[in-house]
Amino acid sequence: MTSKPNHDVATIVWLLREGRAYWDKLGILFILSLLATPLAMLLPVPLMLTIDTVIGGKPPPAFVASILPESALSSASVLLGLIAVSVVVISVTSELRGTASQLLETVVGQRLLMGFRAQLFDHAQRLSSSYHDAKGTSDTLYRIQFDAPALHSLIVYGVTPFLTAGMTLAGMLYVMWRLDAQIMVLALVIAPAMYVLTELFRTRLRRQWGHVKAAESGAQSVLHEVLGALRVVQAFGREAAERSRFEEKTRRSVRENVRVVALDGLFALLVAAFMAIGTALVLYIGASRVEAGALTVGQLLLVMSYLGQLYAPMTQIGKQVTKIQGWLASADRIREFLHEPPTVTQQPNARRVARVDGGVKFETVSFAYDGVNKVLTDISFEVPPGARVGIVGPTGSGKSTLANLLMRFYDPTSGRIRLDGHDLREYRVTDLRRQFALVLQDSVLFSASIEENIAYGRPGATKPEIVRAAQVANADSFILGLPDGYSTLVGERGMRLSGGQRQRIALARAFLRDAPILLLDEPTSAVDVATESLIMASLEELMRNRTTFMIAHRTSTLRTCDVILQLDPGGRLVSITSGTSGTGSEPSTPVFGAAGKGRA
Repeated sequence: MTSKPNHDVATIVWLLREGRAYWDKLGILFILSLLATPLAMLLPVPLMLTIDTVIGGKPPPAFVASILPESALSSASVLLGLIAVSVVVISVTSELRGTASQLLETVVGQRLLMGFRAQLFDHAQRLSSSYHDAKGTSDTLYRIQFDAPALHSLIVYGVTPFLTAGMTLAGMLYVMWRLDAQIMVLALVIAPAMYVLTELFRTRLRRQWGHVKAAESGAQSVLHEVLGALRVVQAFGREAAERSRFEEKTRRSVRENVRVVALDGLFALLVAAFMAIGTALVLYIGASRVEAGALTVGQLLLVMSYLGQLYAPMTQIGKQVTKIQGWLASADRIREFLHEPPTVTQQPNARRVARVDGGVKFETVSFAYDGVNKVLTDISFEVPPGARVGIVGPTGSGKSTLANLLMRFYDPTSGRIRLDGHDLREYRVTDLRRQFALVLQDSVLFSASIEENIAYGRPGATKPEIVRAAQVANADSFILGLPDGYSTLVGERGMRLSGGQRQRIALARAFLRDAPILLLDEPTSAVDVATESLIMASLEELMRNRTTFMIAHRTSTLRTCDVILQLDPGGRLVSITSGTSGTGSEPSTPVFGAAGKGRA
């Protein structure tokens, strides 16, 4: 990963635009940070006054004499008392400033983080299935959880302190120039070397931080994958092998982190060496000027204190380089992610629709996940509203892909799909998907209550509507038998329930959705015969007056279909046969197959 100054500036400008809602608070934070400079400059003044004026008997500097009363200037004890009070006031004020700054940093930083994470999460949900299929979910999770904090850190702990350090540096240079211009010039001898050093390390650190992020994301990918399939891992006794795989990925992460720390340590060592050289030169020349009478001892102490304050922002800028490069590496990953366009796009003036009739037509549809190897090839058929369509074929023939194309999780590689005579791409995506109710082989439930899972497709549904949907799905009896009834928490992915129970809740969810088109992907393949009978009874009610596409291996599941589409292993539609529906009405329009010969 390369690092160019212009690119870094563009990234920071983008970040500031993203955080413009907090510009007012960031402005206050910047002012509080700026106050650190005069407070730091005032802190050594009491010591100088004590040594030169109280002890040494010399008149105070003009700026001090102008603000002190005559009684203080004429009495050493009064002056010493005022000096003591000033130490307390300066210290307490400095601490209050620091506390207020830290509190505001936390408030702004956490709100920025929440906003960035919400934006990333929203974008992740809108990205097409093809992106997540290719990248996996672990990398997306890493960007949301671990890269996002770098964005608020870059704004709150990077940009603001960097600007403050620059202002502090300018202030200290002015004060030292007023005290002794020669010493100021001498103190700046190391500045060119510091600039060259920073540029040399900045590029290396950015590239190394990129390696760290990639390695850590890879380690998390293994963790997420194994914990998501823990039962399979345990069943095959692969715990030791998976631990080795995780350790291998983690070792790479360790190596990359060690290299960052080594680079940072070398950089810090060189910075400290340059600072020490500058301090030694100023001390040597300053002591010589005290001997020559050009400076007082108090002024030398003031100069050395200010030198520390002068070098402090330079050191801070140097130390921040490593952190900032890490944050910028994360920011690059976030920008890359947010600029990832969805492959399923919506036309500017997309068609709105409340409820379709449900007529579906495939016109020579082909699809390839990678754009080359076709999963479906030249699929053509037409079904009228309310028809029941069974889809059969061997594993890998593209049955589920056909359903995914219907809901526009993907767009066809070639050909088109029409719904009520209009290309699917003409509809608003949210309106289109609202026309479907989906029941999968492995029913997906969320870690919430049964009631919330049933109402997932219709959040505003009333309790009686939810109960009615469960009754029709033959789920009400077992739900009422649970300790908390409809308030029972189902656990992660619904694992506290049996497969049949999860499936019936999914059916209840589909009932409540009340969509005109129903997609059933192997809805009974994972249950026993008795449970299948209950589910099929529920499905019979659910399919009434809805266009239904049912994917199944068991022919008994398709006995009520009007027509059955047969796919071959190459994803071609090889036959269309009539079903034996006794309840569904016969299609009022022809159903065309791949060869266009009409209904068999």
